[in-house]
Amino acid sequence: MRRLRTLLGLVLGALALAGCTMVPTASSPQVIGPQHVPFGLLGKTIPGTNNGRVRFISQPVYIVDATGHLSSSSRIVPSPPVLASVLRQLIIGPTTIESGGGYTSALPKNLIILSASFRGEIGYIDLGSTLNKLPRGQEVLAVGQLVLTARDVGLTLGIQIKGVEITVAGVTQDSPIPDGREAIFVTTQDFQRLSNS
Repeated sequence: MRRLRTLLGLVLGALALAGCTMVPTASSPQVIGPQHVPFGLLGKTIPGTNNGRVRFISQPVYIVDATGHLSSSSRIVPSPPVLASVLRQLIIGPTTIESGGGYTSALPKNLIILSASFRGEIGYIDLGSTLNKLPRGQEVLAVGQLVLTARDVGLTLGIQIKGVEITVAGVTQDSPIPDGREAIFVTTQDFQRLSNS
């Protein structure tokens, strides 16, 4: 009998609390007037800055399609694009929709871009770890993703890059090329045959 009273008390307490709420409800959505939106969040500039603005553009990056070729896909990045930030978007990998279509990335998810920039017509990419632990075919695709994406960032900036040099923690690395060779300086033409475009 004591258990029954305890159970009945718990049920009645739960029912009483279920009827309470701290958030008032409404039967339909409520319109909030612009004068009630705080912190300048509806302004055309970034709050707390001296008329700071951010513009975004669609930037091509290269991912691996279902046939094992490199295919261009778009990512939204701040304008003008910075090579390091575009490559970080590339490392995130394909979107859910792209993954559903069979797209993948040869780049490891835990890869860290220490720095990436252009000096003249050459792209310099400094990685946190080496790619040579990947199977050879995947390593070639990974380098191709970096090189072709760097080429397109350069084109967006008006730079016709000749190639890319990849380093790991500042140490120059030999990068694999699809024809079986390795080189310190790899060109976009070396990877053009892997591209689906």
